[in-house]
Amino acid sequence: MKAQLVRLIGAQICLHACMTGMRLAAPLMALKLGHSSAEVGVLMALFSLTQVFLALPAGRFADRHGLKLPLMIGVLTSSLGALLCVLNPSFPVLCIGALLTGGSAGSTIIALQRHVGRIGKTHADLKLAFSWLSMGPAISNLIGPFFVGLLIDQFGFKVAFVFLSVIPFLAWFGVKNEVSPKANELEEPLEKRRIWDLLANPMLRKLLLVNWFMSSCWDLHTFMVPLLGHERGVSATAIGTVMGVFAICAALIRFVLPVIAERLLEWQIMTAAMVMTAILMGLYPLTNSVVWMAICSGGLGLFLGSVQPMLMSTMHQITPEHRQGEALGLRAMMVNTSSVFMPMLFGAAGTLIGVSGLFWVVSATVGSGARLAWGLRADKNHE
Repeated sequence: MKAQLVRLIGAQICLHACMTGMRLAAPLMALKLGHSSAEVGVLMALFSLTQVFLALPAGRFADRHGLKLPLMIGVLTSSLGALLCVLNPSFPVLCIGALLTGGSAGSTIIALQRHVGRIGKTHADLKLAFSWLSMGPAISNLIGPFFVGLLIDQFGFKVAFVFLSVIPFLAWFGVKNEVSPKANELEEPLEKRRIWDLLANPMLRKLLLVNWFMSSCWDLHTFMVPLLGHERGVSATAIGTVMGVFAICAALIRFVLPVIAERLLEWQIMTAAMVMTAILMGLYPLTNSVVWMAICSGGLGLFLGSVQPMLMSTMHQITPEHRQGEALGLRAMMVNTSSVFMPMLFGAAGTLIGVSGLFWVVSATVGSGARLAWGLRADKNHE
């Protein structure tokens, strides 16, 4: 199983690195072409926009076709998005490239997550598999921008876009020998499936709410910490350092999580993460130095970064096998929708109650929501 996981993680890294590399190259290219920061903001939003609308159909497609077909479509779409930027590096084409690479990265990760959930034989296998799989985005967030930035400086944008158009094909070597488990012969026809049938499962509703609470905390930190730093006269370099500590800790916990997951159950990790997130959110506005801000930021990175693999493992245990892709798509749709709209809500609320007040409101909300994660212990798979 370990060798199989390494291949799947490698495929995930190749596809995700194409998207993260495009997120660096496309805005830099747009700025070079003379476009405004507002236009660049629109360009960046397009990377997530397609994932809002494609996540649920992508999950259902994965339920019907398994891993290989969705991944091959993702490979071709990602490569096409980068290749178009080689042929015609204009702003409209950069926008198309953002839509294609962002949408394909989001869709293929759903198929990969579904497949990984099916190759695990035991409860312990699921926890470890998703803990290992969570390392993929952490690695691709590093190597994609790094190599693209290096290629842009040394050879120019065209070579960087060529590189991005090639690396998705490497993902195919990680999955070409994979065999998707057969679909359940007793599953209901696709036309009879309704999303409300999934949401009728109280355990899934609790899990999705936990997911929404924690992803909202992630969005709050990303959006409000620069405002908190600015309010206190902290320099841009210091604010960037605080944000960097968060990103580093969120990535590092993914490498430690397999060891933690061997000793603790999913609901225990998620409950602890929610309680500690609530405490750190409450303390954040009380910090009076950059050092303490960085400590709170790092703690949030550790706890928020630990939740997603546990969510994935639990979701595969409480949803019907033939609808796991659909459930993963529903989760992804909620996360991406939250990332689009929550910053606007935070901005409006921050204007009314202040930055500190918003942190405290979110702290109280997440703290009270920890009982949802605690309630997941009632699942028969956790007994």
